[in-house]
Amino acid sequence: MKIRNIAVIVIGLDEEYQYNVIRGINQYAREHDVNISYFAAFGGVVDSRKFDLGEFSIFNLTNFSYFDGALLLLNTFSDAEVKAKIVERVRASGIPAVAFETKDYPDFYDISIDNFRVMKSLINHMIVEHGAKVLNFVTGPLSNPEGRMRYDAFRCAMEENGLEIDERRIFFGSFRGYDGKLAVDAFSESGLPLPDAFICSNDSMALTLITSLERLGYHVPSDVMVTGFDFTFSARNACPALTTVKRPLFASGYQACEKLCRLLNGENQPRSTELKATPVFTESCGCPGETADDLREYKKRISHRLEITNSNILMLNRLTAGLAEAETTAENMDAIEKIIRDIDCEKFCLCLTADWQEAFSPKMPPRNPDAYSEYMTAPLIWERGARRSVPIFRSSEMFPEQPRTGGNIHYFLPLHFGDRCLGYYIVTNGDFPIYSLLCHTLTMNISNSIENIRKLFHLNRAMEELNRLYVIDPLCDIYNRNGFINLANERFRECVRDQKPVILSFIDMDGLKFINDNYGHNEGDFAIRQLAEIVKSCAGTHGICARIGGDEFIIFSRATEAADAEALAKQFNESLATCNARLQKPYQLSASIGSIVKVAGESDSLYSMIQQADDKMYEIKKHKKAARKSEAVKP
Repeated sequence: MKIRNIAVIVIGLDEEYQYNVIRGINQYAREHDVNISYFAAFGGVVDSRKFDLGEFSIFNLTNFSYFDGALLLLNTFSDAEVKAKIVERVRASGIPAVAFETKDYPDFYDISIDNFRVMKSLINHMIVEHGAKVLNFVTGPLSNPEGRMRYDAFRCAMEENGLEIDERRIFFGSFRGYDGKLAVDAFSESGLPLPDAFICSNDSMALTLITSLERLGYHVPSDVMVTGFDFTFSARNACPALTTVKRPLFASGYQACEKLCRLLNGENQPRSTELKATPVFTESCGCPGETADDLREYKKRISHRLEITNSNILMLNRLTAGLAEAETTAENMDAIEKIIRDIDCEKFCLCLTADWQEAFSPKMPPRNPDAYSEYMTAPLIWERGARRSVPIFRSSEMFPEQPRTGGNIHYFLPLHFGDRCLGYYIVTNGDFPIYSLLCHTLTMNISNSIENIRKLFHLNRAMEELNRLYVIDPLCDIYNRNGFINLANERFRECVRDQKPVILSFIDMDGLKFINDNYGHNEGDFAIRQLAEIVKSCAGTHGICARIGGDEFIIFSRATEAADAEALAKQFNESLATCNARLQKPYQLSASIGSIVKVAGESDSLYSMIQQADDKMYEIKKHKKAARKSEAVKP
């Protein structure tokens, strides 16, 4: 039987709604040998559009043609543009898809609850049973189908009960828990009187909102009532227990995966599946009720969660310390490998874009944040204690090593710095991404460490280049005065100590002004480079040569006898003649060379020898000039 591969698109793995839906999907997948690949981002976590673009890049890694079908948690998206791009790509792939909590896409199958009905029922309870007349409403963006339906239910319930809707009392967030605090901040700044109730579109926002109200000195429900939506573990075990909406999250994930697999097997399925949801009225609105879990089970779960969180904090501290000390890619990968066992997964793959180390600057055209390079590299693959790497693979393949069995759960998480995509990592058959509140912190630590390595790499290269420019003449690519003095002085002192003879030659180009004036400075630079090549060849592998002025060069080497000076001058002049014959320029490349050979004593210095060689060179230059004048006056 063919192994099915299904892609799941989702934002936020650290919220209870996503956690419970994903548990349902994974349960069905494991029971039926289906491979599930989650492509997940943490959008809206920080107040940065550039950061969110970096997170969303993971969705464009998804090669839908690889998968048999897709499960789309589009209700977790607040960015309409990103959501629209995903929808179009799924449509273009032609694979069947099941969307959660939306009927906006007739070509997709869907699974949902009646958000409008159940939210309206909850609000009517607050108005009719508790006499609430002034309501603040906290919801997600209207581009989100759940946010829109719950907002419409709020307006409908208010209008049907003859209550005024004050637009200042409506807060649009992104369904993240932190939006609850922002909603309270916005209310405090508005100067409006305290409402009778805050109606929240999910439990995460409601619980954070209650905490923020309590910090301001308000008590729930005696001062103000609060409601949520989702009936999460935290909501039913909070104090006060949260009035909310109970819906079958685990069942929706399980049935969505089942529905998609039945479609892939050729079975007819209803276009829409609606699951039952019911309001749960309890302490946060003033109703009595027993919604909490069994106390023993609750204590066990809280204890387990605290233990995991403490363990993960220690893991992150070790990782942070290890990454801070890393100065190379290899050291960085070593630090990451040390904490993988604590993630408790079967396999971990860290994948980087092939160009991740390339330099970039704000002045360069911005790189498309949605794009991965054509090729990827996987410098770290850890599987059941064994480590390896894959030097190169195509990003369209997504996996550096293709899965060969079924029933595997893969989580793809983005690595980026700002909006610049660096790569991603894959956790296989481990629930760390959904059970740990610190998964995103781990991801950001790894991302920042990779960016730091990239910057350190380019900083070192820049330092090397600066050091090179300090000692290398850029025109001739041989040592400059600084480079020559630093290197030759050390050799000179060795020769003084060992009483070895040295030869130092000073070379001055003849006629550079004539070349510049008659043929231009570009031609003059060309002539200087040609002379530098001759000087370099005469210095050989054991000598040190340099350009120490505009048209002045120098050679230093160990000598064996006084005749070495004549031999070097002969080699130099023959090389000049050969070069002129080869170049066939309208001018002659010419230079004067003067050399000193001696066994230097303690009182001698490299500078004194340079001066002596310079004097010797000028003697030769004067003889050449005198010879040319003599030739000129001959009859």
